[in-house]
Amino acid sequence: MNDAAPDLRRVAWLKQVREWLVVLVTAVFIAMALRTFVVQQFYIAGPSMEATLFGDDRVLVNKLSYRFGSPSRGDVIVFDRITLNGDTVQHDDLIKRVIGLPGETLTITNCVVSINGTVLDEPWLDNQDLDSTLEPGLRCGAGDVGPTTMGDNEVFLIGDNRPMSFDSRMFGPVDIDLIVGRAAVVIWPPSSVTTL
Repeated sequence: MNDAAPDLRRVAWLKQVREWLVVLVTAVFIAMALRTFVVQQFYIAGPSMEATLFGDDRVLVNKLSYRFGSPSRGDVIVFDRITLNGDTVQHDDLIKRVIGLPGETLTITNCVVSINGTVLDEPWLDNQDLDSTLEPGLRCGAGDVGPTTMGDNEVFLIGDNRPMSFDSRMFGPVDIDLIVGRAAVVIWPPSSVTTL
């Protein structure tokens, strides 16, 4: 009878270890599935989206947004910018704002964005960006653009900090299939927590 007690304790202990392993493996699997298909954190590394997002901000990106819908003007999105460096394919995740939508014709003249001939209201811009007394190069950092017509599956993306943004003004419209998702909320630092 004394010999049976250690065996029962060992069986109970092994059962408990097995249960914890199942819980841990399941949790890791769920976390990886959520990160891959639903939501992912991204780190803001540059100044291109100031004064909306700043260096060291962390945002949660909803990866399901455009599986069930289309981008809207004003959405802040993360996309995969693919470039070739010789024979090497490079992928960079960039964050920008959707300005032009599929089928629209966009022009930028003296930093003023027009869509299909109508001036675009851009409430997300910093007041300095709207100050027409400043030289256009200081306000928007790039020359005039356009007219540029988006294809049926393309969007035109620009950073909110126009003088410091490398965006569709330089590399053209972006295919919607390259969009990772819509930035939904700033989660870090705590003083910056806000929805986008």
